[in-house]
Order: sequence, then structure tokens, then C-alpha cells
Amino acid sequence: MTPASSTPHSPARRAGARIKSPALLLAESGADLEGHGLRRTMGLFQLVCFGVGAIVGTGIFVGLSDSVAEAGPAVVVSFVLAAVTCIFTAFSFAELGGAIPVSGSSYSFAYATLGERVAFLVGWCLLLEYGVSVSAVAVGWSQYVNELLDSLIGWNLPEALSSGPGDGGVINLPAVIVVMMAATLLVRGIRESAGATAAMAVLKIGILIAFCAIAFTAFKDGHLSPFAPQGMAGVTAGASVAFFSYIGFDAITTAGEEVRNPRRNIPIAIMICIGLVTLLYCAVALGAIGALGADAVSDKPAALSLVVDQVTGSSIGGGIIAFGAVVAIASVVLAVMYGQTRILMSMSRDGLVPRVFERVSPKTRTPVANTWIVAVVFAVPAAFSSLGVVVNLTTIGTLATMAVVNVAVIALRRRDPELKRSFRVPLYPVSPILGVGFCLYLMYGTGWTTWLQFVVFLAVGALVYAGYGRSRSRLVSPGRTQGPTEG
Repeated sequence: MTPASSTPHSPARRAGARIKSPALLLAESGADLEGHGLRRTMGLFQLVCFGVGAIVGTGIFVGLSDSVAEAGPAVVVSFVLAAVTCIFTAFSFAELGGAIPVSGSSYSFAYATLGERVAFLVGWCLLLEYGVSVSAVAVGWSQYVNELLDSLIGWNLPEALSSGPGDGGVINLPAVIVVMMAATLLVRGIRESAGATAAMAVLKIGILIAFCAIAFTAFKDGHLSPFAPQGMAGVTAGASVAFFSYIGFDAITTAGEEVRNPRRNIPIAIMICIGLVTLLYCAVALGAIGALGADAVSDKPAALSLVVDQVTGSSIGGGIIAFGAVVAIASVVLAVMYGQTRILMSMSRDGLVPRVFERVSPKTRTPVANTWIVAVVFAVPAAFSSLGVVVNLTTIGTLATMAVVNVAVIALRRRDPELKRSFRVPLYPVSPILGVGFCLYLMYGTGWTTWLQFVVFLAVGALVYAGYGRSRSRLVSPGRTQGPTEG
């Protein structure tokens, strides 16, 4: 007998849950063909570069110093712990991304397994992850812009125009500029955006490798002692901060409708990105601390430039690192904003957010209005917030989403065992269970104030769903007209 979830055009109902079948998700998105106005232009190399572009940025160029402040030299272990959490979850993303290659990522995976209410809250958390992290990385971009200007011409932007009120300024103008630049490129087309992201990804990998080559020339074993001054508590806290450095790898699955051969390329790209990024992060952290010591790196916003300046005795090397950071962080803004718009497109397609977010321009084949709305909304916190205000909340929201994805793998295996899967989680069900456990462990490390903020955030999301999304859902009102194109 065919499982209820595999019936293409009817929702499954279990204990009142609204569950959207994978078959229906694929049918609405155009399955493995071009669908919903989007065009499949990205190959495996571009997808890997897109993943690297979404991951490597503020977390390592700016956030490294915060992780070191928590863990000391044991920050390397913190990065590994954060990576292990990502690896278990990456297995789950790879299986679901290969089985349901649509733009909705975690949101669509939850819809197909745990129901509409959970899916909406996952989408709500993704708005936090993709959207607020854009603001966070834009703030980090501003810091390195000033570092680059100082290296090149010995001049900095006035603090009033380069920092938010919480950091002693008035408005962070560079943060607003990078968000608007990314939006401009995104509305031009996915081919142009993917090409720019690929070029920036290759450049920043080269910059980080060059950093390691310089830093290790000054490596001293004594700088690694004491290795873990705060003990395991410090390592855990450092891992919770370091996890922000990995946020973005799940954005690969948001490209499900614009990737060639998505069932093959999405799982492969996820695995390559996690492995490559983990090696880079551990090498950079070890090189930075080994060169100057944890105290010298801790709480320094432009730590990598500082290391190179100190090792080489010249500001030229630091200027090159600052240039790499400017490029790297700009690529994160570009890739993460892309993911944000595709999540909103999927939610709009389901009727859970206004229809304007699903409309695709027939000229550029991109969601133009969606992109500009996202850019304007998230330029505001970028202009007026500090980096520390948003990092922890973004981290806990992302971890919660990843925990749901691990649960979704188990639920879908039970509900639809015959579904075509191009990749299967190894050591099932141990891997997804460990994925949930590690996510909860790092969530614990974010602190009770972050938990309180997160609970309030979820409560607001539940109210928005009850007041807007539930009654407008196209799953129960399939006759509602859809408008995939604009203008």
C-alpha cells in the first residue's frame, strides 16, 4: 500500500498534523526539471563555492577572537566539537537534500515529516539564521573595511559612520552598503551571483592558506600552554561561539531548484564544504595562537591582520588579510541573502507568508521584490546593532533547526521508506540521534539569557502562524491562486 505521505496532491493527516508529502513538494517545485520560474545553472564546483561562500567569513575573520576568549588555545578543540555537530547534521541534510531537492531546505524537510506548525517555526528560525546573520556578518565586514583603509591610506571611517549606537557610533554605513551591493547582484540573476561567489570563495581560501603559511613561521609551543585555562566549560562555551563560524553550510540545500543534477550534487557539496572548512578553521586557529599566544588574539576584532602584522613586522601583510576578509565577508552576505530569499519563496508558495515573496521576474528569473524587501529589512539591524547582540541568538536558532532536521530524517525513514534517496545517513539511526544530542549540548552552552530570548522569539513565531499562516495555508486551501511571476 502506498504511504499517505507519497500521495502527490493530498496532505497526510496524523493526529491533526498538516504534513506535505515529498511528492507534492517536488511537483510544486518542478521536481528535477526547471520549475517555478527558476533556472538550473549551478554545477557541483559552483555549488561547493557557494557553500564555502556562505560559511567562511565573519566567524573566522572576526569571531575567532571571541572563541579564543572562551577556550584559550583549546579553541582548536572547540572548532572540532562544533564541526562534529555539523557533520552529523550534514549527513541528515545530505540525505534530505538528495531526496527532496527543493528551495525550502530545513523548512520543507520539516513540512514533509513533522507537519506545518513545526515547519513554520523552523522557517521562523531560518529567518533568524539567514536574515540576522546577514546583519552580523555585515557588521564584521565594516570592521575589516576600516582595517583595510588604515593599511592602504592610513585613514579610518569616523566611528559615528562605522559603528552602531551600542558600539559608540551612530550608524554602521559600510554594513548597509554591503547588504545593498549583495541585493543588487542577486536580482541580476543566479548565474552572475554564482560566478561572483565562486571567485570570492577561491580568493578567500587562498588568503587563509597564506595566513597559515605566515603564522606557522612564528609558531611557538609555549603559546599553547595552558591549553584549556577554563577547562571543559570553556571548550563548550568556545564551541557554541565557534559554531557561528559554520553557519551557512545548510544554505546549499536552498539551491535545490537551481542546481543541475541536485540529487547527486547537493550531498557531495555538503560533505566537501564541511571537510574543507573544518581543516581551514583548525589550521587558522592553531596558527594564530601559536604565533602570538591566546591573550594577544583574544577579543581582537581583526585578529588575523594583527597576527600577520606582528609576524612580518609590516602592515602590508595585514592589509592583504584585511582585503581577503572584506571579500570573504561580502561573499557570505551574498550567499546567505540568497538562501533567505529562497526560504521565503518556499514559505510564500505554501501561503504561510505574503505572496509577494514567491513572485519571480520573467526577465531575470529571480525573486526581485523578495530580495529587495529582505535587503531593506535586514539592513536596519546591520546599521544599528553590534555583532555580539545577534551572534548567540542566531546560533541557538540555527542549532534548534539542525536538531529538527536530524529528527526529520528519522521521521521520513519511517513514514516513506521507499522514497528515492541518492544519499543515506551512515550508521542510521545513531548518527541523527547524535546530531540531536550535540545540537542540544551546544545550545546549552549559549547561556540562559539567550535561551530566554529564543523562547520569546519562538512564542512570537507561534502567534504569527496562528494569526496569519494557519488560515492562509494552501495545503488546506489548494484553490488559492498562485502567482509565480511578477510584472
